[in-house]
Amino acid sequence: MIATRINTELPAMDSGGWWQRLYRRWFSSEKRLSEKRSSERTTSERTTSERASSEKTATEKISPAIKKSSTSIRGNGKVFLVGAGPGDPELLTLKAARILAAADVVLYDRLVSTAILALVPARAHTQYVGKCSGDHHVAQAETEQLLVHYSQQGLQVVRLKGGDPFLFGRGGEEMQTLWRAGIEVEVVPGITAALGCAAYAGIPLTHRDYASSVLFLTGCNQHGDLPASSEALARRDQTLVIYMGLARMPQLCASLQQCGLPADWPVALIAQGTTSSQQVLTGTLATINEELAVMPLVSPTLVVVGRVVEVLLQQPARWVAASVDS
Repeated sequence: MIATRINTELPAMDSGGWWQRLYRRWFSSEKRLSEKRSSERTTSERTTSERASSEKTATEKISPAIKKSSTSIRGNGKVFLVGAGPGDPELLTLKAARILAAADVVLYDRLVSTAILALVPARAHTQYVGKCSGDHHVAQAETEQLLVHYSQQGLQVVRLKGGDPFLFGRGGEEMQTLWRAGIEVEVVPGITAALGCAAYAGIPLTHRDYASSVLFLTGCNQHGDLPASSEALARRDQTLVIYMGLARMPQLCASLQQCGLPADWPVALIAQGTTSSQQVLTGTLATINEELAVMPLVSPTLVVVGRVVEVLLQQPARWVAASVDS
């Protein structure tokens, strides 16, 4: 489907053929990169000693091509903090695709799709530094040191993150570390999950009849609490979008009701949003956990709370499926 659209729509606007060449490389290498990424993401099946050994090897080794290029470049390189978007590779920005195509090193997260990794040139060194609940493959401090390490060799380094690097992506921490090390940094925004997933599910985050504001939250802050006051959470004219909240849904629903939201307040869960595996589950603060027990969802799952969810319930089922697969 994507290839057909590219062949019919791009020639008129791509006189230099740059995008055609880029996408041909994307599709020809997708299978190879899928197998590579699958191997890198089996950390939960390794023993502790095997994983430690793998991390040490990944940290210390650089591909021959990178070693060769580093000898011919003097001074520091540059780090790009790039947002890969919420999942659908067509939501990647043109600037992000261009920077990936010129990268020497790419450090990527768990939520970056195989199709987007296929844009990375074969000569580049790629390294998985993803995290999930209870399993930090590479500690954040180590990831930041890797960025410094590679850029100090004069390399162009891409820190590739799902969504947007500055929205619950720890991009701010990485930027500060690089600044302190005297490394040049450029931030390339991406479409955050709140915008992409809600749109693909048919949920407008604002609506004149339902919500005049939006509040983005993480499922819990570093102290284990909802990072907002009761007054802020209890407003009826806003939409709450909660990242990384799936594992704490019972606590979240109870906390929101304690803050003053009614038990019948609408809730939607969007799992693996903007991908062909997208699932949407709806209910209320009182019923959503029962729905979840019947239809378990997997991470990443975005939680949307507010009356805008009622708009989704008015949409034909075909509209949602068409948005994901078109």
